[in-house]
Amino acid sequence: MFRFFFLVILFLPLGGDTSPITCYNDQGEAVDWFYLYKLPKEHGRKHPEEEGKMYLLLEKGSEGWTDGKVTVNDTTGALGRTVGQLYSQGKNTEVAYILYNDQKPPEDFGDRWEDNSRSREGHTKGVVLLDQNQGFWLVHSTPHFPPERQEGEYYYPSSGVTNGQNFICVTYPLDRFQTIGEQLQINQPYVYDCDVPESLASVVPALAEVCEKKHLHGPHVKAVANRSVTLTSKDGTDFISFAKGAAFDNDLYHSWVAPTLQSDLLVQFWIRSTGILPSDCSLGWKVLDIRVISLGQTITFKASQDHSKWAVSPAAQGAGGGWVCVGDINRNEAEEKRGGGTVCLQDPTVWKAYRTAAQECEGCDGETTQC
Repeated sequence: MFRFFFLVILFLPLGGDTSPITCYNDQGEAVDWFYLYKLPKEHGRKHPEEEGKMYLLLEKGSEGWTDGKVTVNDTTGALGRTVGQLYSQGKNTEVAYILYNDQKPPEDFGDRWEDNSRSREGHTKGVVLLDQNQGFWLVHSTPHFPPERQEGEYYYPSSGVTNGQNFICVTYPLDRFQTIGEQLQINQPYVYDCDVPESLASVVPALAEVCEKKHLHGPHVKAVANRSVTLTSKDGTDFISFAKGAAFDNDLYHSWVAPTLQSDLLVQFWIRSTGILPSDCSLGWKVLDIRVISLGQTITFKASQDHSKWAVSPAAQGAGGGWVCVGDINRNEAEEKRGGGTVCLQDPTVWKAYRTAAQECEGCDGETTQC
């Protein structure tokens, strides 16, 4: 018996958080991937304090959208549990992270509406967190999110409450993160907080360079205009990551994603900005701007209330369903000249969830039509 306990103690990890770094669902279970749709403020249900913080969740193995168990600000929900891992690591030197957002959290904690948008870097938003075994890549649309690690705790910013927002979280094995780093190099993100310790820098040098902001800008940088790669999740799901830089100088969806996927696209993005690109039916592909979103019988809102950036193919493509892409860049003239990207998946359940959400679109002649 003594020998048994000695062996147990011998093989216990020495300190730190021993839970795997992964995407988590509302039940606190590790999941391979999830999609989260944060609803606009008007869909706050019963309690005023919950307005703008309710969400729908879709994870691997589910049959469609399910109501979020808590709110996006709650540390026990899928988003809070997942991103909250960053703040529970303490001084763990075996963990790397990168936080990037063209609208970083304000330095003044009390003023979360500070205008600190970055027009030089990519229009990109995301979180990368990994250890020596695995980690997750979260791509999203929320300004000023998440807080820097030194804040010490997870919270959801008030600036992300009013409008709808989208998130995609995928758990990847360690060997995928070098490729993810290379995609981020193309995106030219504004990194506002990061750490890639020496123990991981040799394994994921591209992430280390993103953290150090090397090879991202400057007159001597020969920028890669765009690249798409397949990223296989920890449990074997294939996603396609599309990353473009400023040198691409064109619309992500119509000029690249649609012809690559060989599919028309219905696109939701932030239409309350200048230089919005109208629906485009040239080049053999129809890319239509969504105008009305419906997530069930009681949840309908206009695209002007939704800050999300996602695209869905209008028709299924065989038993695999159609394509769904969730990213961080809009369809407007300014963002043709900025970095950004999207992550695409062909899955019948995910496709149905997003396809039925697209209700009304702008036709190629400017008319409003059923999507």
